[in-house]
Amino acid sequence: MQSEQQFEQLMMQYEQLKNGALDIAQKISREEFDSAINLIKRREEIILNCKCIRRYLELTTVQQKQVDKITEEIKELELNNIKSLEKNMDNIQIEIAKTQKSQKLQQAYENSVDANGNIVNIED
Repeated sequence: MQSEQQFEQLMMQYEQLKNGALDIAQKISREEFDSAINLIKRREEIILNCKCIRRYLELTTVQQKQVDKITEEIKELELNNIKSLEKNMDNIQIEIAKTQKSQKLQQAYENSVDANGNIVNIED
C-alpha cells in the first residue's frame, strides 16, 4: 500500500517536472529568460525528491514502463528547451558582432572628423 502511494507521489512529481518544462518552453519563446531561470531553479527540489523516491521504491514492470515513458517525455522537452536556448544564443552572438562592427566604424569616422568643423576658402 505504501509503495503504491509512493509511486503515485513519484508520478505526480514527474508530471510537475513535465509541466514545468512546458512552462519553461513558453517563457523561452516569449523571451522571458529571467522567469525561465526562476522556474528552473525551483525544479531542483522536485528532481531531488524524485531521485530519493526512485532509489528506495521497487517498481513493478507496469510502473517502470510508466516511469520510463514520462521521463522520456521530460527529456525530449528539456532537449527542445536547450536547443531553443542555443538558437537564441547564436542569434544574440550574431547581433553582438554586428553591433561591434558598427561601433568600430562609427569610432573610426568620429576620430577623423574635427568636432569644430572646417571652413575652406575656395577663392585661393
